Amino acid sequence: MQRVLIVDDDPDIQKLVSYNFGQAGFEVATAGTGQKALESVQKQAPDLIILDLMLPDIDGMEVCRTLRQRDNSRRIPIIMLTARGEEIDRVIGFELGADDYVSKPFSQRELILRVKSIFRRMKEQRSDMLRAGRIQVYPARRQCFLGSREVELTSKEFDLLQELMLGRGNVLTRAALMDKVWGYHGEAVSRTLDTHVRRLREKLGQDGLHVETVRGVGYRIETSVEDS
Repeated sequence: MQRVLIVDDDPDIQKLVSYNFGQAGFEVATAGTGQKALESVQKQAPDLIILDLMLPDIDGMEVCRTLRQRDNSRRIPIIMLTARGEEIDRVIGFELGADDYVSKPFSQRELILRVKSIFRRMKEQRSDMLRAGRIQVYPARRQCFLGSREVELTSKEFDLLQELMLGRGNVLTRAALMDKVWGYHGEAVSRTLDTHVRRLREKLGQDGLHVETVRGVGYRIETSVEDS
């Protein structure tokens, strides 16, 4: 069940939105202040946040900025909810990383449809994702993540990881990897391959254990395509 965090200091809006989202099949959490919202996300990251801008302690814009700076929340979709309707507020919100913007008063049905649209778009974006444990590779975007944290890889490190992920658990010989990643093979490239595998494991940390050495043959990584 997808979890939605509703951040609004108006208890009536909290109750109304919570009820409607619960009826629509979502798990709902609430927060009445920006600080409580940040603490809630830190404790258990939701799948999406509906964030009011007019909060009593921390402005919603600042809450959004902080969430986008943290590793565990930088990729959580945010819908900004506010009585403000000026274009400049929407522009600033989008620049800070908001995914959508709804002005009060709003239709509960429209808000739910917008949330479902974001989740549907996220699922479509994940359709080409390769996964091994917490390792997520997006070939089309050439990005790698450990959970919600992006891992910075060099071009060759990414190519190597992608080839291993595409192998789907099969052993890839050293010669095959050198041909695919470097375009040729030889003693010098063989040493380069080992160096890149070592650096890749270091960047993946504990998850680097998924990259297995098959002595005398090559390397493999257990993986599956994300389809849920």
